Amino acid sequence: MASLRTESDSFGPIDVPAEALWGAQTARSLRFFAIGEQRMPLPLIHAIAWVKWAAAGVNHDLGLLDAAKADAISDAAERVASGEFDGEFPLSVWQTGSGTQSHMNVNEVLARLAARTLGAPVHPHDDVNLGQSSNDVFPTAMHLALALQARQRLLPALAELHAALVDKAGAFAGVVKIGRTHLQDATPVTLGQEFGGYAAQLAQCRSHIDHALEALHRLALGGTAVGTGLNTHPEFGVRVAAALARRLELPLAQAGNLFAAMAGHEALVAFHGSLKGLAIALTKIANDIRLMASGPRAGLGELQLPQNEPGSSIMPGKVNPTQVEALTMVCAQVMGHDVAIGFAASQGQLELNVYQPLMALDSLDSLRLLADAMSGFARHCVVGIAVDAARVEALLRGSLMLVTALAPHIGYDRAAQVARHAHAHGVSLREAALALGAVSAEQFDAWVDARAMLGPVSSYGDLGAP
Repeated sequence: MASLRTESDSFGPIDVPAEALWGAQTARSLRFFAIGEQRMPLPLIHAIAWVKWAAAGVNHDLGLLDAAKADAISDAAERVASGEFDGEFPLSVWQTGSGTQSHMNVNEVLARLAARTLGAPVHPHDDVNLGQSSNDVFPTAMHLALALQARQRLLPALAELHAALVDKAGAFAGVVKIGRTHLQDATPVTLGQEFGGYAAQLAQCRSHIDHALEALHRLALGGTAVGTGLNTHPEFGVRVAAALARRLELPLAQAGNLFAAMAGHEALVAFHGSLKGLAIALTKIANDIRLMASGPRAGLGELQLPQNEPGSSIMPGKVNPTQVEALTMVCAQVMGHDVAIGFAASQGQLELNVYQPLMALDSLDSLRLLADAMSGFARHCVVGIAVDAARVEALLRGSLMLVTALAPHIGYDRAAQVARHAHAHGVSLREAALALGAVSAEQFDAWVDARAMLGPVSSYGDLGAP
């Protein structure tokens, strides 16, 4: 059996693995919240550690913590924030709704590390948690974790996919193809215009994310238990936010109303709403690409996707649009998370919301999934997309909707008659128009030009700039 040591908290003594950096409250949580396999997300743990790093320095500056302890706690917090001790945070995300157990898990680890440095006791409550409460630290850490992950993962992946789509818009600018509305043939577009539209969708999503991040940069720290700031210095929250802003290079500040910041989570809801919007756009983009690449012989077959792996265990030679499938599944998960987060945020009661671990788990999961899936989709699908030029040309020439070019010359009803005749008799528009005497051969050839039907819009419009 593993060796044990005895730790004590306000409930009394409890056995803890001898080698563990955590203490009594973490041990109790492991005993009473053995629920599922999902652990508190490490980006959230790292964000709590950054809060502790800043808090130790501010408490020293305010004359509330001696220099030796402050330095030891700050050093320990930096090491935890860097991921050096990730194995010391084993708690289930399904715990108290304020995240107190995981907050104390961090406090205990930091206290033990700091005590090792000092060779003297450091208290997880009185020293590491000085001037703080789970009720203001945890929502602060949620905002901080999301802001950091957005900068480090989400926005770079979004920019990568946007750039790949912009490149394809340029490469496909001269490819004239049949457009489709209602999944039926419509008037011509260029493939570059379609891909330019996709890039512009992502640029709009980036704008929404940037706007949502502004509210996410406002922190609840300084409110302590209920928003009044009891048992903390009146300058504590402002100073900690400023210290974090300098160190992490983010526009962080204390929230203007700490009661709202702790009891309501509209900023997080809005941020995740921007992720849901991104998921919606990505689903449309991915599904379009899947449709245009369907086949290769019995579908649209206009696009050829990279062949990354075999697609079937029974059909030899089959290759599937697997990157599309992975991306769209991620998007479905994000939309589901948004429902859960919306409900959780609505459950704030009086001075506190007690669904915070769920919101942290789902929002960070959405961010990570979207970042990974966008990067994979860009690298393993979009950059390798090719055009089947012969197929595109055949579908374009066979489309009945080129008849739209005749309407200004012979009228809508007469043009519709030509289209119906061509469809009913299985002949080309040209053959139908000549058979009906609607136009001469010279007129048809002059008026029905797919490239001239692209309209006045620029080659592919404004693509935006994530």
